[in-house]
Amino acid sequence: MKSICVFCGANFNGDPLLTEAVEQLAEIMVSRNISLIFGGGRVGVMGMIADAVLKRGGKAIGVIPEFLLNKEVGHTGLTELHVVQNMHQRKQMMNDLCDGIITLPGGFGTLEEFFEVLTWLQLGLHQKPIGILNVNGFYDFLLKQMDVMVEHRFLKPLNRELVLSSASPVELINLMGNFSAKPDEVWFKEQNLT
Repeated sequence: MKSICVFCGANFNGDPLLTEAVEQLAEIMVSRNISLIFGGGRVGVMGMIADAVLKRGGKAIGVIPEFLLNKEVGHTGLTELHVVQNMHQRKQMMNDLCDGIITLPGGFGTLEEFFEVLTWLQLGLHQKPIGILNVNGFYDFLLKQMDVMVEHRFLKPLNRELVLSSASPVELINLMGNFSAKPDEVWFKEQNLT
């Protein structure tokens, strides 16, 4: 992978374990010459990951909608900053620029970004690995909810396996490097859509 998109919050909760995870993620990315693609903000976890990559001499490429330039305080010290018109263009460009996606702790926006690109993967619109960096158990309940969706037959086990997760940045990037998407062709055949 030459670039990883990181979805994360424009806020920071002060968790030292999250700070440590961000620093470790930046270290492994820069050591492997992996560029950061992210939401372009200077605040919160977004600003933390960008600054951590930049201070190590790595590349940080931001994508931010014009209306969020002030709210999320667009980061002015990036390798590149793309200003787009809306949230959809932001997600599309971030996806186009990256080879894989990692989700760090965040709020509604972070989850919305994660689930949209995950749905694109499920539908075969891209083949990029998607990982959750589950810092301090932040996403335990979300991962459990995905298992409940499988138990209740609203999510196929094949699609549950599309979500990689680890509490370790190194392990997660290694899992992503070995990822091979399994197209959901069985469901489409069952529905007579192919």
